[in-house]
Amino acid sequence: MSEQLPDAPTTKPFDADAFAFNVARAMESGGKALAAFLKPRESGDINNRAPGEMGEVIKTFAEVAEYWLADAERAGDMQMRLGKSYLELWGQFSRRLAGAEEEPAITPAPKDKRFQDPEWKSNHFFDFILQLYLLTTKWANELVEDAEGLDPHTRKKAEFYVQVLTNAFAPSNFVLTNPEVLRETIASSGDNLFRGMRMLAEDIEAGGGTLKIRQSGGTFEIGKDLARTPGKVIFQNEVMQLIQYEPATEQVLRTPVLIVPPWINKYYILDLTPQKSMIKWLVEQGLTVFVISWINPDRSLGGKTFEDYMREGPLAAMDVIEKATGEMKVHAIGYCIGGTLLASTLAWLAEKRRVRTASATFMAAQVDFTHAGDLMVYIDESQLAALDRDMQQTGVLHGTRMAMAFNMLRSNDLIWPYVISNYLKGKEPSSFDLLFWNSDATRMPAANHSFYLRNCYLENRLSAGTMVLDNTRLDLSKIKTPIYNLATKDDHIAPAQSVLYGSQFFGGPVRFVLSGSGHIAGVVNPPASGKYQYWTNDRIDTETVDDWLKGATEHSGSWWPDWRAWIESLDAETAPARVPGESLPVLEDAPGSYVRMRI
Repeated sequence: MSEQLPDAPTTKPFDADAFAFNVARAMESGGKALAAFLKPRESGDINNRAPGEMGEVIKTFAEVAEYWLADAERAGDMQMRLGKSYLELWGQFSRRLAGAEEEPAITPAPKDKRFQDPEWKSNHFFDFILQLYLLTTKWANELVEDAEGLDPHTRKKAEFYVQVLTNAFAPSNFVLTNPEVLRETIASSGDNLFRGMRMLAEDIEAGGGTLKIRQSGGTFEIGKDLARTPGKVIFQNEVMQLIQYEPATEQVLRTPVLIVPPWINKYYILDLTPQKSMIKWLVEQGLTVFVISWINPDRSLGGKTFEDYMREGPLAAMDVIEKATGEMKVHAIGYCIGGTLLASTLAWLAEKRRVRTASATFMAAQVDFTHAGDLMVYIDESQLAALDRDMQQTGVLHGTRMAMAFNMLRSNDLIWPYVISNYLKGKEPSSFDLLFWNSDATRMPAANHSFYLRNCYLENRLSAGTMVLDNTRLDLSKIKTPIYNLATKDDHIAPAQSVLYGSQFFGGPVRFVLSGSGHIAGVVNPPASGKYQYWTNDRIDTETVDDWLKGATEHSGSWWPDWRAWIESLDAETAPARVPGESLPVLEDAPGSYVRMRI
């Protein structure tokens, strides 16, 4: 962990000697950053060849260029458009220098946080740079929008790559073209640059040769600051630990709850601080709660398959819960990819005519990937083949690579603000539990991850009834257990449209509920916070979410109480509270050791 960096001074006059000294120190730290980057490549821990993503960018832009360059007139018109906009901007800039009042040729979107500093408008130089950037970005986007003949997937990739590149080259990302950073540099005599480069070197070293951008400062300790709900680890195998939480009521609902979280990141997103903890709330609501805590796998577990995760995850947990409580059925909850695994498990159990669930709840989880959203830009045969080759070398997909893929989808929110604040301004980010969790990335076993991406995202086999686990063809329509299917309105990972469409594939009753906000905040929304809202509608046969909303009822606040009432309506029988360790030996205190494994 880096030492706490003091805030840069803002009133100290510019000192040329101090500036020179700080630039020298920044260059020294830059050398350390370069050394941290090169070290794993020289040792062979990271290969030196160009990443497969670069080939995809080149190939995609080549298809766009082919359209424009195939016709000389079309290509000339495209160049003229850009040249004309530049000439008009130059004329406007010249007239402003002469004292004339001129309306800007283009302005940033009102919600664009990058250009909110007053000098972007008041200073002629920064205003010119800003408009030049916005005009170029607009032209680049039009190149893709107006390119006819592109298949939808190639167009989607081209739009994404243009967004990534234009975001990266925004003038706000550079010292000399960001007025706020430039003021900071002058005020601190360059001390911000030294501190920023020092953090850059630390973050590259922490990422094992790749940049692991720190998004949260301070120190959070798992089990002390986060994941604090009292409980015990009562079982573990190679891929998971099973945590049973201590009861908070004398009586509990007879049927226990099993939570299957995603193995991308860690389970304590559901057990952050006590005020935000869904697990703590469930326990206080009189439920016996069990949670799977997945291991952070290394190369030795690279051969673990999706089937292994089913057998050693939810199936093993159900068997342990039966021994611990005497109950054969559970209220099963699956979050994100954990929900996809849970649905696959339920289909497998249905085929075997085994009834192990009283209900199933899916939180922002997909079983059909027709409308899978932004992540589809990473999914096609050539990209998956390249990913498979990389994973074969290491046995796993490194967590930082997965985290970067997610962050790139929202780079103006999750990458560049931190680059500017951390490495240009030299400021330690503030403490934020959610962003600490977000950066606590996990690795993915190669066999499991490849199966998931191919069978779900690429070939959409689960909803089609052609996915096979344990020599068993999975049919979602054979799942008759009652289902609570939660989508979140602004989700870009499991879009609400995808979750709604997936509801039709189950064979039993489905309660589809739409929560406000996104993939995390829409799920982790404690009633006490009074935030957001949720919608209910008994119909699930509408074509779009907008159509569904027309007949929906809006409720203020959290969806959690609605879910609690729903499971009690299915089975209201109670039993004396169960204490961990009554039936099975305790291995260790919650949150256990698996969740503490870092990259």
